Amino acid sequence: MLSDEPAGPPVEQVLLDHGPDLWRIRSFDAARQVLRARHLTTQAGFTAERIPRGVFRRHPILISDGEPHDSQRRELARFFAPAVIADRYGERIDALAQDTVDRIAAAGRCRLDEVALHFSVAVTSEVVGLTESSITGMSRRLEGFFTQPPVDLAAPGWGRSRRQWLQAAVNGLVPIARFYLADVRPALRARRRRQRDDVLSHLIRAGHSTSDMLVECVTYGTAGMVTTREFITMACWHLLSDDELGAEYLAADQSRRLEILEEIIRLEPVVGHLFRRAEADIEVTAPDSTVTIPAGDLIDVCVRATNTDEEAMGPDPQSLCPMRHTAGAVPAVGMSFSDGAHKCPGQSLALFETDALVHRLLGRGPRLVAEPEIGWDSVISGYRLRGLQLAFDEGSCPERRLS
Repeated sequence: MLSDEPAGPPVEQVLLDHGPDLWRIRSFDAARQVLRARHLTTQAGFTAERIPRGVFRRHPILISDGEPHDSQRRELARFFAPAVIADRYGERIDALAQDTVDRIAAAGRCRLDEVALHFSVAVTSEVVGLTESSITGMSRRLEGFFTQPPVDLAAPGWGRSRRQWLQAAVNGLVPIARFYLADVRPALRARRRRQRDDVLSHLIRAGHSTSDMLVECVTYGTAGMVTTREFITMACWHLLSDDELGAEYLAADQSRRLEILEEIIRLEPVVGHLFRRAEADIEVTAPDSTVTIPAGDLIDVCVRATNTDEEAMGPDPQSLCPMRHTAGAVPAVGMSFSDGAHKCPGQSLALFETDALVHRLLGRGPRLVAEPEIGWDSVISGYRLRGLQLAFDEGSCPERRLS
């Protein structure tokens, strides 16, 4: 549904006159080589290189690399394993989804991106442990992090003026302060009195400082909110715009529904670009050539292009085909959840909660009355969908009525 980006060349060097060069990677195999080049690259996306590290006793998982990052990932993996999501949080997610759909169907109309925001924040808060404040208030505070000036990592000063950097600092620090006071501090106090089986309790046991835990809560809260919110909206838009696909999804069992969602996010990755900084020379083999990316250069993994690489995804890679057979060990979602050391730990949770809400939503026979406006968030290099409107017939029951 979104406009296509250039599909080639597989590896492109962009000469920059103000510093290290930029390399755009559009080959799936080349992208995997870069993202799995352990100890040779560091995180450069999400403005990670501008996040001050000296104030943290332990680096946040988003910007850490090497053994500290690997250790954090191993410790937290158990909270996001597919079996854990289903067994520990499945009933709660299903209940939240059912309550959400019942309320909006009774109201007769909804703006889906707002519904998805509150639902995704509610789910993420359960896993992270931010359960001592209102979901509506937390959603508003988390959303405040994304009122940022545009950024271009390949431009001098990242494309921002001094005034814009000041604005970015204010727009980031004020929501962080509010988030800490209203959401994180009450949750920390509750878990210091009685620990539970969630991420925040684990961080307390591991001896993280308050500032470390605040940044991790910001990371998991915003990641769980912004990416899943957009994907819920995108998935509904596809399924409501394609009667045949919508009917297949509604009638399928969960495993088949997840395959359909995986194919949608392959074509419509929420985060469209993954950035890494080369810490040493990296040799990358692409179709018909081998190149060496010098230390210091910026690498842009173009996710939408890698996800439509015919060598990895098979014939007609730009079409939506839930029965697609990918090459070798290529995942069905492509690079939509990244790869290597910084592969998103929340993939299973994002797909599970999206299915929980979308399947129940379609079962109430919504009518698509307004398509969303498409925007772009340069901080996460991803799309933003706002204004998708759904309407429900009075007395709608769990039957499919797509327009």
